[in-house]
Amino acid sequence: MKLSAYNTSKALTLTLAGRKVRKHLNADSLLAAIRQDFQKIPDSRGANSKITLDDALMSALAMFQLKDQSLLAFDKRRSEEDHNLRSVYGLSNIPCDSQMRTILDPLPLSALRAPFLSVFRQIQRGKDFEKMAYYDGHYLLSGDGTGFYSSEKVSSPYCMGKKSRNGKILYHQQMYAACFVKPGSKVVIPVFPEMITQNDGTSKNDCERNAAKRFFKDFRREHPHLKVIVVEDALSSNGPHIKELKNHDLRFILGAKPKDHKALFKELDRATNEGRASEIQFLDPEDQKTGHIFKYLNNVLLNQSHPDLLVNVLEYYQVNKKGKVTEFSWVTDIEITDDNVYQLMRAGRARWKIENETFNTLKNQGYNLGHNYGLGKKNLSGIFTILMMLAFLVDQAQQLSCWLFQAALIKGRIKRTLWELIRSTIQLFEVDSMERVLRIIVFGSKEAFKT
Repeated sequence: MKLSAYNTSKALTLTLAGRKVRKHLNADSLLAAIRQDFQKIPDSRGANSKITLDDALMSALAMFQLKDQSLLAFDKRRSEEDHNLRSVYGLSNIPCDSQMRTILDPLPLSALRAPFLSVFRQIQRGKDFEKMAYYDGHYLLSGDGTGFYSSEKVSSPYCMGKKSRNGKILYHQQMYAACFVKPGSKVVIPVFPEMITQNDGTSKNDCERNAAKRFFKDFRREHPHLKVIVVEDALSSNGPHIKELKNHDLRFILGAKPKDHKALFKELDRATNEGRASEIQFLDPEDQKTGHIFKYLNNVLLNQSHPDLLVNVLEYYQVNKKGKVTEFSWVTDIEITDDNVYQLMRAGRARWKIENETFNTLKNQGYNLGHNYGLGKKNLSGIFTILMMLAFLVDQAQQLSCWLFQAALIKGRIKRTLWELIRSTIQLFEVDSMERVLRIIVFGSKEAFKT
């Protein structure tokens, strides 16, 4: 039996070995598109600079795509694997760690917006983004804030400060980030994040709400016609934020806690007692031991502070096989019906993908979000964080659209192992592209160098 399985696997491998990757949705074409965007960024330095801005940016991106744990580790790679870095990432001159910090620190964060759009357009062009559509042609955009640096000792003008009871100041940095998500899919497509920073020339800290406001303004400017449903946590179900979403023609499903919206849920209870609210319950079609209980009401006043703002409220209870009940609740501008209530519930719960498939992956699956690659005097830490997100986007685009990357991920079983295989391959072989690296991992060096 084992011999038969082995032969079948070997035959399949040989069949796939000659298969071509998609023209615009492979690592090398995505990296080439990103480099073209980097080359368009104005360089304020002198014309006689030895290292170009695009070389510095591509070097930093390579560091994050290879998941090096520090600038020092990448600097060691620069010394030992110079040829492969040049061939895979199209580099002419690779900066050392101090040169990279110096070149990138003054760069405005907005200069890095274009590559995110370029990768996104390639996914759209290949019709693969359509796989992410969820409800009535709409795409779910899950957003939340997260911290990516904190210290009581080391800070920069970019850091916010929080004074503790013992008088010490905790310096920290945060961002508001969002990804397109879909229930049942592990792939997320991140968009350009918004940094939460110390305001220039003031002692007042920025906040997640202000960052989200800036984020959605820029998002709608870059994606003016995309049909989007925003899914966020309970901190977002407030009048000003909902009005902001409406102004940008964005639908929403936002977490809402009864203790924060007492009048809203009191009205839902009153409507239930009077028979005006709708109630529905059923067993899960795929798991008969799980029960779903829904209660909803349309066109309810969010609160007394915003008498012109009506929402639809959904209360949901999940009962597992042991009888444990888990409760969730949301407000939305989508009319709730018996036919769509299950879909809306799944959309609301997909908010967790910004935590699980994004922040947790970036912090625990090799991307090293939270590690200090350098604070700089201006924007360095923000630049590094955005480039890390860009590397994550390239990986996610491949996971969605590139069969070769998918095969390599199966080979590695988990992402951390795949990153180790990629680093080892670049260290052991002389390669001309990331495609060659992945083919070595999937098919072995003998087959990989035939194509």
